[in-house]
Amino acid sequence: MSSAFPSLRTRPTLPAPGVSRATSVYLRSSTTAPVHSSVTSLNSLFNQTNLNSPRLPDGEDCKGLVCRAFVPHIAVHVSDDTNELAREKGFVDFKDMLRPYGESIQGRITIRDSQGISTTHDDYGVRFVSLTDVAGSGEKWESGASRAMNGSSEKAASSGSGVFQGGSVEEVEELVNLHMERAEELNETSLPSDGDTPTFNQSFYMLYLRRILSALPLSPHETFSHPVACVIAISSRNANPIDSLRSLYNSGNQLPLPNYLSTDYLRYYVLVHDEDRDDIKKSTILFDQMKKHFGLHCHLLRLRSGGASVISDDDAVIVPKSQWVSAAEELHEIRSRDYEDEQPTTCLPDSDATGIQTMVREMAQVSVIPFMERCIATWNDQVASRRRGISGRFLSMSKRYFTASSSRNSTSSSSNYDALSQSYPPSSPEAQMRKLADYAFMVRDWRLAHSIYELLRTDFNNDKAWKYHAGAQEMAAISLILTGTGLTSKVRADTIAPMLDLSCYSYLSRCSATYNALRCLLVAVELLRIRGGGAADEAATWAIRARDMNAQGTIGHTLITERVGACYTIREGIGSGAWGARKRKAAMWKMLAAGEWLEVGKLAQSRRCLDTALPVYQGSRFLHIHSFMEHLKQQAGYTPLLVDLQDGRRRGGGDGEEEDSDEEEGVEIQSETLHAGFKRKSLIVGREVEREVENEAESGLDRFVDS
Repeated sequence: MSSAFPSLRTRPTLPAPGVSRATSVYLRSSTTAPVHSSVTSLNSLFNQTNLNSPRLPDGEDCKGLVCRAFVPHIAVHVSDDTNELAREKGFVDFKDMLRPYGESIQGRITIRDSQGISTTHDDYGVRFVSLTDVAGSGEKWESGASRAMNGSSEKAASSGSGVFQGGSVEEVEELVNLHMERAEELNETSLPSDGDTPTFNQSFYMLYLRRILSALPLSPHETFSHPVACVIAISSRNANPIDSLRSLYNSGNQLPLPNYLSTDYLRYYVLVHDEDRDDIKKSTILFDQMKKHFGLHCHLLRLRSGGASVISDDDAVIVPKSQWVSAAEELHEIRSRDYEDEQPTTCLPDSDATGIQTMVREMAQVSVIPFMERCIATWNDQVASRRRGISGRFLSMSKRYFTASSSRNSTSSSSNYDALSQSYPPSSPEAQMRKLADYAFMVRDWRLAHSIYELLRTDFNNDKAWKYHAGAQEMAAISLILTGTGLTSKVRADTIAPMLDLSCYSYLSRCSATYNALRCLLVAVELLRIRGGGAADEAATWAIRARDMNAQGTIGHTLITERVGACYTIREGIGSGAWGARKRKAAMWKMLAAGEWLEVGKLAQSRRCLDTALPVYQGSRFLHIHSFMEHLKQQAGYTPLLVDLQDGRRRGGGDGEEEDSDEEEGVEIQSETLHAGFKRKSLIVGREVEREVENEAESGLDRFVDS
């Protein structure tokens, strides 16, 4: 019935990129001076949230989640004495010590876009990865086959390589299932508190989405996981520090990196000083020599030795847990904790935590981001401008029309695309433009990124580089949604929908890259959903597409089924009667999700889906709906006590509101004056029509219950 209502769409703007975040207890709050500039005031004026924008549940910052997923990756290549110092503090290596502080940089990071306008972000981060892990990783999950055929990263970790890599949908399913099983065990004896109830269901989906976006696999068709910079570090314990730095530089260039990976990244040199064993004067002299030999991209990190800190120490602070780890790594950590009776909490002295945080912030603000800004300006001026000109357009047209006589699977001789390795050389214009677009996306210059992705779509299509073509379609659609411009129904139907459709088709049919197709759809669903209005309906449509893609297991399938209902729930109605809302559609998908949760034995999840769907069908005229609901309630062990404990407001005001709304509707129908010569069949339901509808509902529900 909801489709019969007129489509009353609004154009809410996206929330501001900066998201308020509570300061961690283990770090002292730093005082940041306010920036008084016309640019900042204009940004705050045009980026503020519209009053008509939908209100998202607590804990669901979907745009922030997507922005924090695509961030610069920084490789770490250090000496053995530096790793030994980190192991003495209770870490696996030096990279493991830096990683938690890079995921969420404290304070505001200022970035200039291609137009020279500065914007500040307080939710920016970087990813620290080992350079040897980059050399040993690859697209293990590109074919979409099972782990038995491709080999699991769990298996690689158990063999001693220690390379944990994302991109496995099966490992994400296994991880979420493990968390659900433990939640089910707790739910059998105790009920969640009222504060956790509204977001209990969404937390599992957000965990699923976060693990899909975590530890992006190394791939030639996108450069998000390619290193932007490399940290080369030695400690003050080193006998030959300058020679060790040069040796690390040469060994990093000699690692067997993939051919499509460019080594023209920034080198950042770090000297780790041992406060308890070495002299600070000697380290200061050595640091001055480092700056003289290697430039200004250097940092002196002062750490204390003396073994690992414990939580009982006076100045000890708890090291934050990494949130952007792969599903394989989290599974490995959970299983290792299960075998050990008591695992100590990793702590650091307060001075060490502050020093690491300062180093990460200085490296990002002073070195990495300006380096990316210079690369964007250079490539935009030297490569992209030629492609936008007349000669670039003529070259693109010649590739398109003059190579039509060639075979379908071959590429033209003038193309830089290598069909055997399925990649472009790093020095080719296509590879540089793709890196330009990805760099612009990572510094959140959505408009420039979208314009470059638009240019690349045609080039990759002419070269028959299908995975590159699918990636350009995916990111062009995502960057267009993130620009914050008004997404009219025409833009969504004529621009965004064809991009997403072509991207999924190329990923699935031409590349068998099920992970990339699933990631594309889930990110688009979340970004369209927060726009509200008609975009929320299209988000539900794409969520159904992802659900029917069979790229995930039963857990992911059911989570996406429940997410379809969440997409319809966010659609707000107009007026006192909430015309245009999708309450019944949302309730239907919640009922379907409740049935699917029953099939996999997740009774607590099924009960919570019923919690949302039952109030909508309380006053329904379809008798067999009630029998179907009673069947689900009986199978799920649903009790009214659970409803009262999970949502106390429902008993207090829900029934009265429904009665009031029914009375208001009754008054409106009775007070309407009908013409003498016409009858409103939409308001007068005959007995024959009612019997026919009940029979159809009975047969459909019986088939669903029997299945």
